[in-house]
Amino acid sequence: MGAPHASVWWATLPEPPAVRPPLDGDRDVDVAVVGGGFTGLWTALGLVRRDPTLRVVVLEADVAGAGASGRNGGWASALYPVSFSRVAAESGHEAMARLRATLRTAVRGLGEEAGAEGIDFDYHLGGTVTLARTPLQAERLRHELAELRELGDTDEDHAWLDEHDARARCDATSVLGALYTPHCAAMHPAKLAVGLAGAVERRGVAVCERTAVHEIVAGTRWRRPSAVTEHGTVRADVVVRATEGYTPRLPGARREVAPLYSLVVATEPLPATFFARVGLAERETFCDGRHLIIYGQRTADDRLVFGGRGAPYHFGSRVDPRFDADATVFGKLAATLEELFGPLPGGLTHRWGGPLGVARDFAPYARFDPASGIAAAGGYVGDGVVLSHVAGLTLADLIAREATERTTLPFVGHHARPWEPEPLRWLGINGGLLAAGLADRREAATGRPSRAAAIIERLRGG
Repeated sequence: MGAPHASVWWATLPEPPAVRPPLDGDRDVDVAVVGGGFTGLWTALGLVRRDPTLRVVVLEADVAGAGASGRNGGWASALYPVSFSRVAAESGHEAMARLRATLRTAVRGLGEEAGAEGIDFDYHLGGTVTLARTPLQAERLRHELAELRELGDTDEDHAWLDEHDARARCDATSVLGALYTPHCAAMHPAKLAVGLAGAVERRGVAVCERTAVHEIVAGTRWRRPSAVTEHGTVRADVVVRATEGYTPRLPGARREVAPLYSLVVATEPLPATFFARVGLAERETFCDGRHLIIYGQRTADDRLVFGGRGAPYHFGSRVDPRFDADATVFGKLAATLEELFGPLPGGLTHRWGGPLGVARDFAPYARFDPASGIAAAGGYVGDGVVLSHVAGLTLADLIAREATERTTLPFVGHHARPWEPEPLRWLGINGGLLAAGLADRREAATGRPSRAAAIIERLRGG
C-alpha cells in the first residue's frame, strides 16, 4: 500500500499499517462514523469503551490517518482557534475557564489515554516557546500575557522569558524574549492515528478503508440516517460526520467550513552539535510572534519539522491532492528555517501539506441532533490534536445521551453562519492571507504596527 501523503510521519512509522478492506455491501449498524481521523476514532473509542456491544463502523475514504490527523505539525497543545477573551465575552468567564482547564488537562490526558491503549507516539511534554524576534513582537506577546493574566493565568500557565532564558530554550536569531507555556507536547501524529485505528478494531469496531462517503442522508421519523458509498449504504441510528477539511466535498456542506492549506517540511536527522547550539532540549514546540502562522518541533529522531500557512485557498472550496505541494511555499518555509537558525547542517527530506477545516467564525463545534441522527465535530483551524480528542469524546457523550462536563463546553451545539458564496469567499480568504504576509513585511521594514493586521482580525471574527 502506498503512503497516503508525503509526510515524514508516514515515512517513519515502525512498519506499514495493515491494509484494511473497503465496505463489502450494505450494512446496518448502531453508529456509522464518516472519517478515520482523530475525531472519528476518538468518537468510536469513546462509544465502545462505554458500551462494548455497540455495532460501530468507521468509513474512511483513504486510510486511517490519511488526513490532517496523520500529517499535522505534531503539536498536542491546549490552543483554541479563537481567543479565550472572546470565549469569555460570548459564553461567560466560568465557561471559558472550564474550557481552558479541560484543554490543558487533555494535553496530558491524551498521552495517558493513548498509553493505556498501548500506543507509543513519541509524546514528550516540553511546552511551547513563542519567540519575540522584534520589539513589536515582544510588545504583542507581552500584551497577550497581560490578557491571559486577566483571565486567571499564573506563571505556571504562561511566563515571560527574558532574552537569556528564551535563548536557553530556543536560541534562534534575533531573540529578544519569549512567551512560554508548559501546556503542549511534541508527538508523532501518524503513530497516534495508526495506533488509534488499531485500538478501536481490537474493541470490535469495523474500520473500512478506501470507502469514500458520497452523501450523508439525515434521518426522519420514518427512516434512519445513512452514509452512502459506492460500495454500499450504511444505515445507522447515528451517523457521525468527522471529515474536517474534506467536509466541502459532501452535498450541502460546501460553505460550512473552508479548506485552508497548511504546508510542512522536515529535515534529515540533525547532529547533536546543532541542538547543543540551538537548544530545544525538552523538544519544545516553537513559533514566533509574526502574523502569518509558523510552527515547529524537534522530533524524537532529532529532525526539525516546520510548517506554516500561506498556501492559497482554492476557488469553490476545492480539495485536491495536487494542492498538497506548492514549491513557492516550501521555498519560503526553508528560507524561514534558515532565517531562524542559520544554515542547517542537513537538508530537507520531506515536503507535504493538506487542508484543515475553518468555520466562518473560526470557532470549532461538536453537536448532535437526535431528530436527524446526525452528529458532527470539526473546525479546529489547525489546533486539532487535543481539541479533536476532547470533541470526539464529547460526541460519544452526546450520542450516549450522557450529561458530562464536556457536554457543557462552549463549542458544544455551536453553529457558525456559512461562508460567503464565491467569489467573495475566494477574495476574502486569500485577501486575509495576503494581509498577514504584508503585515509582517511592513512591520519588519518600518518597526511600526501594520494596519493590515486589523484586516486579519476582522476576517477571523475578532
